[in-house]
Amino acid sequence: MSSLCDKPRDSVMREQVVSKCDHGSSMSRLRLLELILDNIHNGVIVTDADGYVIYFNKPYGQFLGIDADAQIGKHATEVIENTRMHIVAKTGEAEINKPHKIKGQNMVVQRIPIKQDGKVVAVFGQVMFKHVSDVGKLAKELSFLQSKLKMYEEELLTLRAERYTFDSILGTNPVMMSLKKEAQRAAATNFPVLITGESGTGKEMFAQAIHNGSPRRLHPFIRINCSSIPRDLLESELFGYEKGAFTGASPSGKYGKLELANKGTVFLDEIGDMPYEMQPKILRVLEEKELERIGGAAPVKSDFRLIAASNQPMEEMVNDGRFRKDLFYRLNVIRFHIPPLRERRDDIITIAKNLLAGMAGNTSFPEIKIHPAAEAILLNYDWPGNIRELVNVLSRVTCLLERDTIQPYDIPFFLRSGKETAGGAVRTSLDSVMDTAEKDAIVSALASAGNNKTAAAALLCIHRTHLYKKMKKYGM
Repeated sequence: MSSLCDKPRDSVMREQVVSKCDHGSSMSRLRLLELILDNIHNGVIVTDADGYVIYFNKPYGQFLGIDADAQIGKHATEVIENTRMHIVAKTGEAEINKPHKIKGQNMVVQRIPIKQDGKVVAVFGQVMFKHVSDVGKLAKELSFLQSKLKMYEEELLTLRAERYTFDSILGTNPVMMSLKKEAQRAAATNFPVLITGESGTGKEMFAQAIHNGSPRRLHPFIRINCSSIPRDLLESELFGYEKGAFTGASPSGKYGKLELANKGTVFLDEIGDMPYEMQPKILRVLEEKELERIGGAAPVKSDFRLIAASNQPMEEMVNDGRFRKDLFYRLNVIRFHIPPLRERRDDIITIAKNLLAGMAGNTSFPEIKIHPAAEAILLNYDWPGNIRELVNVLSRVTCLLERDTIQPYDIPFFLRSGKETAGGAVRTSLDSVMDTAEKDAIVSALASAGNNKTAAAALLCIHRTHLYKKMKKYGM
């Protein structure tokens, strides 16, 4: 038998410690483990294979506001909300670093099955927090990640539907080709961009193309329409807020889109409609690259590129005192003015054919062509709604199309029968034009459907009840 002198020093010490704990000269090994678990900064729960609590440490009890010892013998579902301890006991599959909401706070938990001879005999659960105050910090971090995840999900859905690049900007018009080249050069910089032009000209397409052609393309492109967000909500939407900042505020606070856009691009559409009192705050963010949440005390850094767009005469707004001069100069570093469709008629048919190629998938035709006479109608119309109006008109035409070629009579009545001035504008009210076009479409659909109201409604992409109301309106 070997003596103690023959054993390594660490082995001897290990045996002495184990012997001491086992024989009770100081404390039992089990009691020592309990003391350790009661003094760590994590919440610990242990259940048996059926999910009943066999151990519950004091830090976890303090966090939940319950007596730890009193939880012994209870089922885990009675003690912890949304628990999965009993599920892990059944599956035998560990759940590591999983989110778990407890008392309204997002926590990080671990659930580990304890096995003997391949069979689950217990489940060890751990809630990771250092101190109760750290729970709030962890919750804020998780809330930020969740907000960013939601934003990325929304952006992904948008990009799946429409991810514009410079290749998306069609046409051979010299002005547009020049704008594309300038925009491609601007994409490589970080300077603010101001895009002006009438509604429907494709300002957002340009903005997305600049972002997707820039070094920031792998980071968020966040669109904010300044005219569609209520005045009293715009600040919280842009800057976010801390919990309890105002009545009705989310208990966990909210991260603003300017903060979530860090390293990406913010597109402020219709910036001319931004409230005057909000403008200096945007200016400060642009100049200092930091912002303050509503109710917050410390500034938050955010590095994003700003692209703004407006269909209003910005210089006039500055002169009239409706838009801050200093913000305008800060935005107007790189300026692009997109001409209306009537000023680049040479691109109308090219754009129309490209749109129809995408719409053909919603029809029974592999390809949709345009008769030359129909092309002439499209070319002669002034398109006050620009590309957006062209999209709407072609969508309506393809919905009712009975063959693979668009004929002149397929085009809405107001495009082909309106009396035009020298400038091309139709000499009638918009309401009158729309009523005439609508009635014409109903007559055409009824004729195509053999006067079958249900079939006609389907051709018009409206409900049968809606069709009856329209027919009554027009005395049909």
